[in-house]
Amino acid sequence: MATVQEFTLSDTLWKRLAPLLPVHVPKAHPLDCYRRRIPDRDVLIPIFFVLRTGCQWKALNAMGLCKGFTTHSRSQHRVQAGVFARLWDETLGDLIGLNFSWLALDGSLHKAPLGGEINSPPHTDRAKGGVKCSRLTEVRGIPVGLVLDGANRHDVKLVDSTLAGLPPVAEAARDVHRAAGGEQGLCRDAGYDAIQVRETLTALGDTAYIRPRGEEVQAKKAGQKARRWVMERTHSWLSRFRYLLIRRAKNSENYSAMLHFASARITWYNCLFG
Repeated sequence: MATVQEFTLSDTLWKRLAPLLPVHVPKAHPLDCYRRRIPDRDVLIPIFFVLRTGCQWKALNAMGLCKGFTTHSRSQHRVQAGVFARLWDETLGDLIGLNFSWLALDGSLHKAPLGGEINSPPHTDRAKGGVKCSRLTEVRGIPVGLVLDGANRHDVKLVDSTLAGLPPVAEAARDVHRAAGGEQGLCRDAGYDAIQVRETLTALGDTAYIRPRGEEVQAKKAGQKARRWVMERTHSWLSRFRYLLIRRAKNSENYSAMLHFASARITWYNCLFG
């Protein structure tokens, strides 16, 4: 059985995350006595454990580190303070050389059996609810943008919001790349082959590269460099965080925060190991 220690946060990542946590102000007690507060790191480890394994919060009671109610309550404070979104932005800033010469854009569908915000049945199975995550990656597959919407939302309609929803550091790096006159290509599959998408990219000065399924394989055999595969690898990286595979959080902010936490973890890993 998996244990919390197998999914612990490294010391370097904790040092990066600790300054972003909100300062705790204890409530006044009439008898001037307080229950001992569990250290923030001891609570973040179970949060990361839930992200990696997808277990229920109450299942943490058997781990002997922190109660599920306490962990979930503390995670809500982190979500409301935007800690995980800022961590993702900070790790993008630590990454040397964000490369915006090539981008990849794609979406993924996830079941949402408990409903909640931003939830709708996909076209393939209208009996079940779902959510769509539109992702944008740079040339190495580092996630630099993501947007959530209902599963029945067409990919074409999420292009503008995905390109505009970059974290501040990524947006600044993209603006610097464009100001320097650098070319930016955007790789997508045939599902994005629409006039409005091409018009959007033309207005931004980007070059659209749309290849149907299987065509990129043939291009690689012909000696051309494959580009869009980095997005498939990023999907695989994020799929290792089991909490993200099936959205069981009714509040979309909680699910988005876990997406930001996973994206920050992927970015930080690339900062250390390239």
